[in-house]
Amino acid sequence: MNANDLRPGMVIRHNGELFTVHKAEHRTPGNLRAFVQARIRNLRTGALFDHRFRSEDNVEKANLDEVDMQYLYSDGDTYFFMNTQTYEQIGLHKTVIEDRASYLVADVVIKVMLFEGRAVDIELPATVDLKVIETEPGMKGASATNVTKAAKLETGLTVQVPPFIGEGEVIRVDTAEGKYLERATNAPPGKVGNGFPLSRE
Repeated sequence: MNANDLRPGMVIRHNGELFTVHKAEHRTPGNLRAFVQARIRNLRTGALFDHRFRSEDNVEKANLDEVDMQYLYSDGDTYFFMNTQTYEQIGLHKTVIEDRASYLVADVVIKVMLFEGRAVDIELPATVDLKVIETEPGMKGASATNVTKAAKLETGLTVQVPPFIGEGEVIRVDTAEGKYLERATNAPPGKVGNGFPLSRE
C-alpha cells in the first residue's frame, strides 16, 4: 500500500511493529517532495508519536480479524472481555483501551481486532446508553434548546445534556464525539443503542 493511502483507524506494520494510524495529513511544502505526516500508536507499548512517510513509501497494511466481545470488568490496568461465541475471556491493557474506557460498562458488546490471534485494538459501538449519576436538578417543562448543563455519567464521562435531564436517567451517547443524543430511560445502563448486537444463531 502506498503511504498516500494511509487513513485514520488503519493498522500497519512498520519497522517490525504494529501501529494504529490516528492521523494522516498529506503535505506538499513548496518545491520539496510531498510527504504524509502521520500520528501513529505502537500497539505493543502504547507510545504515540509522529512519523513522516514519503509519498512513494510502501506501507504494509495489517489484515485484522474482528470478533464480538462482551465487556466484563476491569482490574487495575486490565480490562476483561468475553468472546460472545466461544466464551473465551481475554484481558486488554489500558494502553489499548485508552479513553474509550469511558464507554465501557458491564455487558456492552464491542469489536476486538485480532492480528494473528492477538488482540491489538477495539472498536466501540456507535452509541451506548449510560446512566446520569450527577447533574443539576432537571427542570420541569423544559425542552431541548441551545441551553445545556454538565452531567456526569456512571463511567466518569461528563457530557452536556438538555436542562430536563435529571440524575438517575439513562441517556444515549455518541461514542465517536462523546455527545448526548437522546433520552433512553427505558434502556438498562450500558445497553448498546446502535452498535453490535449479540449474535443469536
